[in-house]
Amino acid sequence: MSVTGRVWGALTAMIKLEDKVTRQSEALKEQQSKIEDLTARVIRLEAQLELLTTAARARRLKGD
Repeated sequence: MSVTGRVWGALTAMIKLEDKVTRQSEALKEQQSKIEDLTARVIRLEAQLELLTTAARARRLKGD
């Protein structure tokens, strides 16, 4: 293989690698967004659970 062929092969490999890195970066951003959405949902569920357990304790104390 000639020097020109090797240089061309290296350039095409770099371009392919750059494309893969770009796609992985976009996928990572999407995953991070989904994780943040799920985290917010879990926080809301925890708050609701805390309110419900507090209300249940208050009702039990009133009933006694």
